[in-house]
Amino acid sequence: MPTQEASRWLEAIDRPSLVASLEAVYAFIADQIEARGPACWASGRCCNFRRADHRLYTTGLEAAYCIARLERPIEPGELDRAIERGGCVFQLANICGVHAIKPSGCRVYFCDRSAQTWQNELSERAVEEIRRIHDRERIEYRYAEWGALLRMFI
Repeated sequence: MPTQEASRWLEAIDRPSLVASLEAVYAFIADQIEARGPACWASGRCCNFRRADHRLYTTGLEAAYCIARLERPIEPGELDRAIERGGCVFQLANICGVHAIKPSGCRVYFCDRSAQTWQNELSERAVEEIRRIHDRERIEYRYAEWGALLRMFI
């Protein structure tokens, strides 16, 4: 059962103008990634947070965007097992099972070490713009660890 906060994010993500704003941020990220051309080896390391020694943070609105577009809901046990493994509940073998609907933090992160010089700046810029969407649409803002946010929706 989603928390009240998660329910409000899910309601907000039904607004076409809000979705268009969020997808514009994602398109900006895609353009920046394409211009820089980081390598992706499809190793799955980026989805195994423990192995990559990083944590994925995102916003409540982005989590709602992903959750609202899933083909099937996440089961609590699935999320628990993924967190226990140190990875993402959406990782399928070495690929992202929600590639088209993943949050900005996933869109920006690459294991390619040459990307580290610019990916932090791009991530901060994207999160800043998403924060503006939250503010403009008067939606409570929360920036938190991916697994903790997903737990709010199940």
